[in-house]
Amino acid sequence: MLGKMLAGAVCTAVAASALVSCTDKKGGSATEKSSLSVTEEAVTTTEQATTQSPTVENVDIANFTDPEKGDTIIEMDIKDYGIVKFRLFPEYADKGVENFVELAKKGYYDGLKFHRVISDFMIQGGDPLGNGTGGESIWGGKFDGGTNPHLIHAAGALAYANRGSTSTDGSQFYVVTGTVYTDSKLDELAAKGYVLTDNAREVYKTAGGAPWLDGSYTVFGQVIDGLDVIFRIQNVSVDPQNDSPLKDVVINSVKVGEYNGEDIHWYISEYEAFDPEAIKEASAKDSIDIKNFTAPREGETIVTMKVKGYDGEIKIKLFPEYAEKGVESFITLAQQGYYDNLIFHKVRKDKLVETGDPTGEGTGGSSIFEKGYEADADPHLINAAGAVAYANEGSTNTNGSRFFIVTGEKLDEKELKELEDGGYALTDDEKKIYSEYGGLPWFDGSYTVFGQVFDGLDIVFDIQNAETDSSGKPLKDIVVEKMTVTTYGNEEIHWNISDYK
Repeated sequence: MLGKMLAGAVCTAVAASALVSCTDKKGGSATEKSSLSVTEEAVTTTEQATTQSPTVENVDIANFTDPEKGDTIIEMDIKDYGIVKFRLFPEYADKGVENFVELAKKGYYDGLKFHRVISDFMIQGGDPLGNGTGGESIWGGKFDGGTNPHLIHAAGALAYANRGSTSTDGSQFYVVTGTVYTDSKLDELAAKGYVLTDNAREVYKTAGGAPWLDGSYTVFGQVIDGLDVIFRIQNVSVDPQNDSPLKDVVINSVKVGEYNGEDIHWYISEYEAFDPEAIKEASAKDSIDIKNFTAPREGETIVTMKVKGYDGEIKIKLFPEYAEKGVESFITLAQQGYYDNLIFHKVRKDKLVETGDPTGEGTGGSSIFEKGYEADADPHLINAAGAVAYANEGSTNTNGSRFFIVTGEKLDEKELKELEDGGYALTDDEKKIYSEYGGLPWFDGSYTVFGQVFDGLDIVFDIQNAETDSSGKPLKDIVVEKMTVTTYGNEEIHWNISDYK
């Protein structure tokens, strides 16, 4: 049985209440033409929280009210995924429902894609431009859909994206996935200024959702069947720069129909075949070329590492095109001599070797950026043997100076099958690499890979054999003598450990 490690951490950051101008993932303000969106930026002060009355009436929540026979519903056919049916609420969002129904009748949404997908948050579509900057209402521009306390952002809620106010509603919409909340998490929201009624709290504790969005976006519908389709889509692989799916998720059609008394499935727990932990969307990565073993060009910047007591050097190709800030920090620290004389503080045989901590304990170190930096795990780079990646504390946004070099083992067909059965999605290219070179495929998506060893991999594999204590720290110090930033000069390349005699 493989010693698999589930290395990722689910982002449950509290979202800000509204967008004045859309804010991108790196904290920069967008322009007038910025994408309509819903935000997931963390609220850190009460002043940033949603402004609500301290005496909100404990109204009934209508999201899970059964439609009556003959009521208008929406049927959305999503290519390769299935049909999702929505109940509408004209009594609480008359203009929002009218707009969506009339756009659907015109075929406006047919052929459009979901341009933004964030796991444990929402999926967003409805933009004819496909980038989050377009779309309009049936009235030729934007409209004010308002909000209503009877409708909240429970999992399965259908709402309009906006640019900071419900008066900027257009054609773009999103469907909430969110997470299930505990009382303590809801209390944390309350401490930040959010006012949640007892009825709303019960919904978020059972169905889940995104409570911080309430009062800032127009909710006008709720999924009555096909919620498993929405939850599957939220797990597709996306471009880390803009959350756009790497493989288009296309809306075949949006049709206006009538409710005829068919079964209703409000909650994700009602879908027996749905396993949220196991779903990984392999098809979304099929077109992604793995770049780990791309040879450096003559004159390209590389980093060499000399380890005391070992002959030769470890030479690392860098990938600024896929890990720009990670490479910048690594190069700058190396030039400053930051890594010189540091020890390998963690060694795991058949897994990795780790260094880069000035404390030598695996708890210290920082990047060149004063407040840290946001990073991602680009799908072009995987944790194959020889991959160089940042260690983190549960999220790639906690990258600092500590890094590891993967050793791993070559995986056979049975082991790869075990991974897939456990919910890991591997493309044919990834399977080929992990079977020929080895590595740690269960790390993919959880750590920022920014380099690849192209010579000196035998040194790395020798280091992993060091005798260690129970925490993985070598009993005898293994020291980085010198890190040097230099350029590639057409020397020989040895990617695979089998290349070393």
